[in-house]
Amino acid sequence: MKKLTIQLQTLTCPSCMQKIENATKALQGVQKESVKVLFNASKVKLDFDDSVITSEAIEQAITTLGYEVKKSQVK
Repeated sequence: MKKLTIQLQTLTCPSCMQKIENATKALQGVQKESVKVLFNASKVKLDFDDSVITSEAIEQAITTLGYEVKKSQVK
């Protein structure tokens, strides 16, 4: 299991936060309980199984919703 932190350009409202949370939790390979969207910091933190999904695929799911990824870090 790897940890991913994604810095977003901006989150403008709580419904944006909910959209991102729902989309990332729906991805196979993402540990649903680990998903945390930090509204004030414009960050998404989650754990994922890199044998099932890549960090790039998770980022793509977020950008498909219309949010810009500034940077991401995998640990």
